[in-house]
Amino acid sequence: MWQLLYQNLEQTVSVILFCIGFTILLLQRNLIRKIIGLNIMDTAIYLFLASMGYISGRKAPIIAEGVTEAAAYINPIPSGLVLTGIVVAVSFTGIMLALTIRLYRRYHTLNIDEIALLAKGEDA
Repeated sequence: MWQLLYQNLEQTVSVILFCIGFTILLLQRNLIRKIIGLNIMDTAIYLFLASMGYISGRKAPIIAEGVTEAAAYINPIPSGLVLTGIVVAVSFTGIMLALTIRLYRRYHTLNIDEIALLAKGEDA
């Protein structure tokens, strides 16, 4: 069993990172910590995609030295997905941090339970 985990080390680490991020997302009440947990989960997914797209002994998909066979290159789709995901994650993190700043300025706390209670008190 340990040999199988070691052979798939990148996938194992990505699953562990995803579980850590998911646990942080579920158990923390602080909004900044929730955003950090979400970013850890994103990183785990990017690591998983990059590790699945890599093929040992092959090159990046840039035609050089006249080699045009597809068997000489790695699959470029996981790399493209990772790059796109990073751009989306940075944008999403920026928006979430901006909204967190707005919530803090209004309620003077980052605890999501306290914010919910204060918001209910404003509605009444």
